[in-house]
Amino acid sequence: MRHMLRGRERESRTIDGLLGDARAGVSGALVILGEPGIGKTALLDHAAVAGDLHVLRTTGIEAEAELPFASLHLLFRSALGRLDSIPERQAAALRGAFGLGPAGTGDRFLIGLAVLSLLAELAEEGPVLCLVDDAQWLDRASADALVIAARRLAAEGVAMLLAARTGFQAPGLPVLELAGLDETTSGEVLDSAARPLSAEFRQRILAEAAGNPLALLELPKSGESQGELSLTARLEEAFAHQVDGLSAAARALLQVATADATAESAIVLAAGRALGCAPEHLEEISGAGLIHTADGSRLEFRHPLVRAAVWQRTPLARRLAVHHALSQVLEGTADADRSAWHMAAATLTADEQVAARLEATAARAHARGGYASAASAYERAAALSPSAGERARRLTLAAEATEFSGRFDRARTLALGAGNPGAELTSRLIRVRACCDYGEGHLQGAHAMLSVGVDHLAAADPSSAVWLLLDAASMIWLDGDRDMAHRTAEQLDALRVPPDADVVAVHQLCRWFVALALGRPSSGLPPLADVVESARAQAGPDRRGLLLIGGLGLADYDARTHQLALAATATLRAEGRVGLLPQALTFLARVEYVRGRYADARGFAEEAVSIAADTGQPAWSRLATALLDQLAAVHGDPLDPATANPAALGLLDLGQGRPEQALLGLEALVYGKARNRTSAMHLVPDLVEAALRSGRSARAAEPFARLESWAGVLRQGWTDALVSRCRALLSTTPDADAHFRAALAAHERPFDRARTELLYGEWLRRSRRTSDAQEHLRAALETFEWLGARPWADRARTELGATGWSTQRNTGDRFAQLTPQERQIVHLAAQGLSNKDIAAHLFLSPRTVGQHLYKAFPKLGVTARAQLADLTLSS
Repeated sequence: MRHMLRGRERESRTIDGLLGDARAGVSGALVILGEPGIGKTALLDHAAVAGDLHVLRTTGIEAEAELPFASLHLLFRSALGRLDSIPERQAAALRGAFGLGPAGTGDRFLIGLAVLSLLAELAEEGPVLCLVDDAQWLDRASADALVIAARRLAAEGVAMLLAARTGFQAPGLPVLELAGLDETTSGEVLDSAARPLSAEFRQRILAEAAGNPLALLELPKSGESQGELSLTARLEEAFAHQVDGLSAAARALLQVATADATAESAIVLAAGRALGCAPEHLEEISGAGLIHTADGSRLEFRHPLVRAAVWQRTPLARRLAVHHALSQVLEGTADADRSAWHMAAATLTADEQVAARLEATAARAHARGGYASAASAYERAAALSPSAGERARRLTLAAEATEFSGRFDRARTLALGAGNPGAELTSRLIRVRACCDYGEGHLQGAHAMLSVGVDHLAAADPSSAVWLLLDAASMIWLDGDRDMAHRTAEQLDALRVPPDADVVAVHQLCRWFVALALGRPSSGLPPLADVVESARAQAGPDRRGLLLIGGLGLADYDARTHQLALAATATLRAEGRVGLLPQALTFLARVEYVRGRYADARGFAEEAVSIAADTGQPAWSRLATALLDQLAAVHGDPLDPATANPAALGLLDLGQGRPEQALLGLEALVYGKARNRTSAMHLVPDLVEAALRSGRSARAAEPFARLESWAGVLRQGWTDALVSRCRALLSTTPDADAHFRAALAAHERPFDRARTELLYGEWLRRSRRTSDAQEHLRAALETFEWLGARPWADRARTELGATGWSTQRNTGDRFAQLTPQERQIVHLAAQGLSNKDIAAHLFLSPRTVGQHLYKAFPKLGVTARAQLADLTLSS
């Protein structure tokens, strides 16, 4: 088929470059998009015959789109013997996905990592080429796993090509879009493949083909033009014209092959016997060039459009007969799920037995992580259910599975379609709708649904209502809407939680949330320290336990909260519950940020963003990105005003000497919608400093009064320190000295303390207390340099220079040269972990780990792995 590559020199070079990189140990992926027949398959063929790469190849089949991991299983069927060589939990997840072992966690990200590890393992023996044709027909679970693996390819020596029709989505992967061949090349292709044509007919074919290579090859065989049809339909008609020449039995067998996703000749022939077909009819089809046998037993169509053309022309009665025959053949085999789907396709009226079989299929798909497939099976089972109760129950299951798969609009529609099916199902449907709103960033809608759920559960199940209120309170924390806070406060006050219930501390923590959001007195609440201590017992590695870990920071991100966040993250990694990792990593990054461990905070936040993107969790991606913006602001790195977190922009302006700009931005936050967020109070000290430095100290009075009141309710050391610093800045009397000292006595957070040291040193220098000023300015400079806070270090250095103290820039921190991922890898390697263990821990391939260590060694001044244990990570 080399003629198909005419006019594709640029595209061929791109693919050859990808293969050359794989031979050199550099991985890459490419998505090839275009209309049917445009040459995608030809480019895959071009890559496949390169000769020196281990080729894995599969084709997405529309009939398999409801069967989770079916396409992935076909792709790796020759490599399953290598599963024992990849990390045990990943191997177990992949076996469960393929139905070769017990269902695992169902975590699609973990399965994607298993695909990455398996590709990396195969590449240990030489470069690997992974080819997927018709990727738009991949089942959702297979597509997710392949895209997750492709995005994490680095130094394995793997090339991945995904060919699909225009519209296929693979976020984060480079795309090569194919256009039609030019007129000259089109004429060459047509003339080389077709019998001599009349000038008029030749011109008509060139016009209709519009540069589509397959059309140039097939349209001349179809006779008279049907110009009113689309090109794809014209191609299907061309193939259908060739099918018309077969005998009736051969056409029937071809129809069976079209509907059978297994493509096994034995299954096709067994089902065909029920329709009067025999082996000689398979020979007839093969002789017509429409289908051929690959790998000794699998049937492959000459082109995917042959399959589409045959099925389009198959009457409904014959379709039902074909599905029934295939269901009977597959029943009782390892393909029980396919049998159930074929039986459902052969059933037009309600049938509880068929619905129950399909529900069992859905449950298996859900357990294996095929949420989109499970949702389809539950929905079809609901449609086949004779009773209204069973229909509502199955629609609820479909809505839940659809929400898990990230299809929020569809999940909401299914939830609404279930009606009002009783208390238990209604609560679950409310949760689905709230999760959909939250997943799309509609916090007010999510909060409203949670409030409905609380009302629904308050009397019968107050403990469950408390957990919904924790979700609602966390949204107030993120959004700051006063009406939301009032509504949740009313529900918290009205809820009667038994005093011996295990959610009492959670209930009290939620009441603290809304008290702070609304500025209410805390006189009726237990001390926050006691509430936090009680809530720690339920803070752990599940969704709500992680929310509690985040909530504990309301008091302080102390050492015990840090240990909880570390332990929860480690547990989720070890158990392969990757879907919860963005939340855990975001909280852990926040703890590390507060503690001044900025490199670790950045590493965790970047990992949270990456995994959130792979697992479809935009809310956690936004929160982790906001923290990255904050870190960038501390370091003095540029931020895009159009996309960056506004609070980070204010801090950046303040650090780089733009107090007027900082004041305007911070006022917009402190006086705007965010005024009721806890985070707004964190911004007031920055606002006070910006107001003072811009000569507008009066504009700090009202926000500072709010901060004082808020801190008086909270009664925590870190807030007392910030209040004392603000008092010092706003003071017009010698009392400023005492306020600065009070702030330093209460400070525990490194960046906050260093900023107070700097401000105190500046005040002392202006008061002509040069020696005292130098003491505090040196302390500030040392901390700022340790943190990598360049603008603040420059400011401290300038102030020290004004006192007559000469100072040099500190460039001795070797670890500051490492990227966050290099730092994580070095830290784990220093603990004695192998590359394979580190790869499993950080969701990379061992080769990629090795590459990062190779780059890190010269930066650290070491030449051997054993030397890492002697190094101390300073921050």
